[in-house]
Amino acid sequence: MLDPVTTSEGVAVVHLFCARTPHTDNAAVIAAVEEAQAAEVQVVSIAILGHKAELCFMALHADTWRLRDLQSGLRNAGLAIVDSYVSITEVSEYAQGLPDEMRNMRLYPELPPEGKNAYCFYPMTKRREAEQNWYRLPFDERKELMYEHGTSGRQFAGRIVQLITASTGLDDWEWGVTLFGVKLDDLKDTVYTMRYDTASAVYAEFGPFYTGMTGPVDEIVGRTT
Repeated sequence: MLDPVTTSEGVAVVHLFCARTPHTDNAAVIAAVEEAQAAEVQVVSIAILGHKAELCFMALHADTWRLRDLQSGLRNAGLAIVDSYVSITEVSEYAQGLPDEMRNMRLYPELPPEGKNAYCFYPMTKRREAEQNWYRLPFDERKELMYEHGTSGRQFAGRIVQLITASTGLDDWEWGVTLFGVKLDDLKDTVYTMRYDTASAVYAEFGPFYTGMTGPVDEIVGRTT
């Protein structure tokens, strides 16, 4: 057996964006997800709207080999992985001192959240331009800007569950943002409102957005055939 590759705290996260091929076997896709879940991998199954992908499987586990096994299982089931994102859960440097319950929710989330079946994911990074270099700001100023950003986000408590995962050194962007909402416009309202904060308006760059609906894997696979 290969040695586990883990994080020191929290869990690894992979988003696998998939397209069907002539060889896709629905039963094998479902079996791959259920096998991962039996190995204690959290798997969120998503039907993607638009042309970028057809399905997404967001998977979380401390051992990255468990996530790789799911990736192999989906490929062997005939899906083509057309995009992906690798990250880990974290408590950021601006949120140290959180109560244990809140800290654990960020490091060890329980997904998908009940009753929030609207989904979107996007990667982001902080600018390093000459006049807009986030990493040249003093820590206290960055912390204050992130506090403002968090205050905007708290307006959507109850409508949105947000998971921000870290990907510096792991993928092309620095963070992945996953949002679960009650309604589709909850996602839009949250991102629109928070883009006006200085931390976002001046210092943030955004990657492609993926939007869809979550549900049980058998229903998601059946509806996207």
